[in-house]
Amino acid sequence: MHQRFKFRESSELLARAKELGPDLPFSEDITALFKPAYLGERKIINRMLVQPMEGYDSLPDGSPSELTIRRYHRYAEGGSAIIWFEAIAVRHDGKSNPRQLMITAANTDKYKKLIAEMRDMAPATDPFLVAQITHSGRYSKPDGKPCPLVPQNNPLLDKGDPKVLSDSELTEIRDSMVLSARLAKEAGFDAVDLKACHGYLVHELLSSRDRKNSVYGGEEPASRFRFLLETIEIIKSEVGIAITPRLNITDLYKGGFGTSSDGLYPDLTEPLLLISEFRKLGVSLLNITMGSPYYNPYVVRPFDTPVPGGVLPEEDPLAGVIRMTEGTALIQRSFPDILIAGSGYSWLRQFAPNVGAAVVASGDAAFIGFGRNSFAYPSMPADLLKTGKADPAKVCITCSGCTRLIQNLRPGGCVTRDREIYGEELKKLIRDGK
Repeated sequence: MHQRFKFRESSELLARAKELGPDLPFSEDITALFKPAYLGERKIINRMLVQPMEGYDSLPDGSPSELTIRRYHRYAEGGSAIIWFEAIAVRHDGKSNPRQLMITAANTDKYKKLIAEMRDMAPATDPFLVAQITHSGRYSKPDGKPCPLVPQNNPLLDKGDPKVLSDSELTEIRDSMVLSARLAKEAGFDAVDLKACHGYLVHELLSSRDRKNSVYGGEEPASRFRFLLETIEIIKSEVGIAITPRLNITDLYKGGFGTSSDGLYPDLTEPLLLISEFRKLGVSLLNITMGSPYYNPYVVRPFDTPVPGGVLPEEDPLAGVIRMTEGTALIQRSFPDILIAGSGYSWLRQFAPNVGAAVVASGDAAFIGFGRNSFAYPSMPADLLKTGKADPAKVCITCSGCTRLIQNLRPGGCVTRDREIYGEELKKLIRDGK
């Protein structure tokens, strides 16, 4: 049964976790979060990571706007050692919204300037910067209206009549990804994430069993993995930038990747097989997530309050947090030579650093990622270093306000903790009857 966050003391949180079954990792000692990690010779100064959360606020050409720049400046000043940029479209028809970031030859210098500013603002941290490049596939909405492009039809997810992409069209998209990776390297990013999560194109190809007469789909996992692995190989050889995918290890809907045939339970057989292929290609950092923000958002981002018109799930949000930590731990234990970043911590509020520190100390993840909480509280790592604890008055309260803005194609941010900008955006939305 769903329960809102109501814990004043850690003992209350841990007691509720025990009622749900498994123990929740927890440590009063958070020093594990400040022990460095190494990606090759690159020193990563702490274990905290900004997860990619779209702001829906680029300029018309895909360049960072003043709001975008403000957000990433705050991340840089906040002290996270890894900053995973939000989704950057590789071409116009792959945009999830009209104001999604997109890097092009014409605007690469603007990204270069932003990255230089971020490094100047965080000289002690020297943040590792990842460009998440993507094609939104069935969730493409480049001009504000759905224009779904899919690898196969899916009666569970299809709305309207999506266009099924041919192999030649997929090859063109692959080439656009390679170009975007080249521009990202030129701009100064340290790595590129070929976004393979949350139902977007590359991710959906991983489960395209009904794609017929195609080199990029079918019953065999090797065919369904081919597009992603082929693109990694080309970028590695032609561009020479690190590849750090963000991967759904289970979708938890029927026909989804890493999911039982009835859609109810994780089945990590194929995700483990895919990650073994990543390892052969030299992937050394992998960002783990689950579910779909469009179909089962409570899996991706456990919340207290749904968006208007949304429903509360039957499960306790804490169960969702535990599922994410346990799934991530399984991957990290299976691939100890790959640094694994975990997700789903924001619902834990001020106790998230304690859970994250326990996870890192036990070797069940290398990095702890925050998406919504980075919107709300980008300076949490700096506060933890200074005071040893997170400020309960600054943390994300999982109210879904940022999601509400984004779903309505408005600039996204924290309506509670960053009220001057995003609280006003929410008021406009309410006035518009949304």
